[in-house]
Amino acid sequence: MGRRTETIPADYFEDKYRADIDPWRFQTSSYEREKYQATIAALGRPRFSSALEIGCSIGVLTGLLAARCDAVTAIDASPTAISAAAQSARPNVTFSVAILPREFPTGQYDLIVVSEVLYYFDDTDLQRVAGSCAKALRPGGEIIACHWLGETDYPLTGEQASDRFAAALAVTLPIRTLVRDEVYRLERLAPR
Repeated sequence: MGRRTETIPADYFEDKYRADIDPWRFQTSSYEREKYQATIAALGRPRFSSALEIGCSIGVLTGLLAARCDAVTAIDASPTAISAAAQSARPNVTFSVAILPREFPTGQYDLIVVSEVLYYFDDTDLQRVAGSCAKALRPGGEIIACHWLGETDYPLTGEQASDRFAAALAVTLPIRTLVRDEVYRLERLAPR
């Protein structure tokens, strides 16, 4: 399979969600369920005041994050996915359509979650997203990053996306790998 070289456009995701509201089986997959449980277990403290979830899709992980956060801002490039997610939203969640890197939210967060989204960016846009995350993260905050390690035709592999994102933030947020197996890689990036 040939690898794309440019950031995947937003209409790719919108087309997927219009064809199937759960194209990656977020609601039914045992892989997703286990990964979400591991993601929540990876959080460095019991409660956060404000979280940003990048690439929230139809809001399955968002609901779990909402139980641990006072407020969650959840973004996705697909209006169809955002509409579906908003139907079961908790009152402390705000959903918005945003196409990164240019439409990065302006708020400040003590938790940022990027789960299975960074490999859709080319290297230049991934660096821009990492820089925006660094600016949006409150002092003492943390970032959770998780990426599938299987073969794709995306601009970056899960391994490359994880490595490059962590390297871009390494000065202020050392990486702590929590889960790394043949399926996915889950990390918490937090201050020393």
